[in-house]
Amino acid sequence: MIYLNYNNLDDETQQHLLSVSKEDIESKFGNDLKAYANKHHLDYNTILDEEAIKNLYTYKYIFNI
Repeated sequence: MIYLNYNNLDDETQQHLLSVSKEDIESKFGNDLKAYANKHHLDYNTILDEEAIKNLYTYKYIFNI
């Protein structure tokens, strides 16, 4: 679960959440994503960004108001 302050959803917080998600995806699926990118001649960082955004929707958030 991710605890967020409802008053602090600025760009910096959003970027931090995205970077945490990227680290999570890279640790779980990094090798598979690299192989997929190489096989299909795609940019690894673009795929990582897309998967990190999708991953954000799987987190459970608790908002403190």
